[in-house]
Amino acid sequence: MLNTLYGKLALALMALLGAIGLSYGLISHALTQRYLQEAQQSFNRDLARNLVADQRLIADGRLDAKALKATFERYMAINPSIEIYWLDAQGTIRAHSAEPAAVKRDRVALEPIRAFLAGAELPILGDDPRSHDARKSFSVTPIPATEPPEGYLYVVLRGEMYESFERLYRDSLLLRLSAWVLAGSLLAGLLAGLLLFRLLTRRLRRLAAVVDAFQHSEFAAWMPYRGAGARGDEIEQLGLYFNRMAERLQVLIGTLRERDTLRRELVNHVSHDLRTPLAALHGYLETLQLKADRSSPAERQAYLDAALRHSRRLSRLVGDLFELAKLDAHAIQPRRERFPPAELLQDIAQKYRIAAWEHRIEIDLLLPSTAMFIEADIGMIERLLDNLILNALHHTPLDGRIVLELGAREKIATFTVTDTGHGIAPEDLPFVFDRFYRGSSRAQDDSNHLGLGLAIARRIAELHGGELRASSELGQGTRFTFDLPVRASRTDDFGVEATDRRTSVVVMEK
Repeated sequence: MLNTLYGKLALALMALLGAIGLSYGLISHALTQRYLQEAQQSFNRDLARNLVADQRLIADGRLDAKALKATFERYMAINPSIEIYWLDAQGTIRAHSAEPAAVKRDRVALEPIRAFLAGAELPILGDDPRSHDARKSFSVTPIPATEPPEGYLYVVLRGEMYESFERLYRDSLLLRLSAWVLAGSLLAGLLAGLLLFRLLTRRLRRLAAVVDAFQHSEFAAWMPYRGAGARGDEIEQLGLYFNRMAERLQVLIGTLRERDTLRRELVNHVSHDLRTPLAALHGYLETLQLKADRSSPAERQAYLDAALRHSRRLSRLVGDLFELAKLDAHAIQPRRERFPPAELLQDIAQKYRIAAWEHRIEIDLLLPSTAMFIEADIGMIERLLDNLILNALHHTPLDGRIVLELGAREKIATFTVTDTGHGIAPEDLPFVFDRFYRGSSRAQDDSNHLGLGLAIARRIAELHGGELRASSELGQGTRFTFDLPVRASRTDDFGVEATDRRTSVVVMEK
């Protein structure tokens, strides 16, 4: 119980109330004592002087010893709560009304007496002749009232009899009732505080139960904490922060599971795609080694060409895998620079001129009549377009056509790569950007198509804040599109001229 927050709060409350009760008792006792001393001393301030005047203790300018003794006897019978002492000018006790065996001091300090006679603030405590260290309130007057005096009449206002009555009062019913009232008040405060703590920690216990259930479910099942939200107190804010953390954990766990699935698929595909070229490469090299002496130069050259072809395929596969892994891990970040995309498209079209001619494919370039500028990583955008064109070349049959198009609309530059290939089946279209996707295309596999180009292109588009989209129709061809924001133009601020005015560039005619 003490290990819980409620137990610790309850223990702290009990300690606090105990300290408050003790402090209250001590302070009340001290203040009461001081008040009684001040009131008693103020009320009896002139008692010693009145004794001297009323009892005619001064005769012919000197203290009358017989009158003093008679005064001692009379006042001890009338008011036993006071004690009367006769002091000389040095404070030495010459006579007193108490029993001789009860007096333990020979003299009384004169500093409190002088302060009393000078009118200092009350209460002023003087030495108690019955004790070696006790101090009590008193009344005093010089005898005679001349300067310098010959002595003092020193009256202790709380004598031994008064103290016995005080002890009796401390044991009385009133004091016990006061103690019980104080104890009852503290106990009621303790119970009210415990109930209040119980109510305040109820939401915290409920939040702890939600967190514990989330933990025991291996972070799979999550029941959101229902509270007042960010406008509530710290517990409600903690519940809100937990909800946000749990949502983030759910996303991260989902991402990790997705990546684990992708990793497993990647291992399966890589093991297959690496095994094929490695086996072929090993077979050609082994054959070349076994038939080195019996084969003709033309046969050896054929074996070397085949081995080199599979080695290149293996190198491309490993390179694409590393590139895709870096893009997924955000190890590669775009280095943005401002450039005209039309010039990039012209360079790319020229780069694939020979490859398109070999496949008897026409590449058309459609550019807007107005120049525009974008801000992106020119190398990564070129890599993206390379992958789209290579994919189009792979799936476009002889005498086909590939169109590279650049458009501008509402501050957006739109890149489009369209081919007249076999198209993609509707059931395969959602998966065209998956790793190692080949689908059910009728295109002939030339062992160079690895199924990673579109996945790399999509990641590059996402790193630039865009999205690579695909649309296709069987037997008609496929269209890939992605957008980038326009940063500047030579003719206007945004480069959003009319998109129907195009410049058509035929890169290679059949």
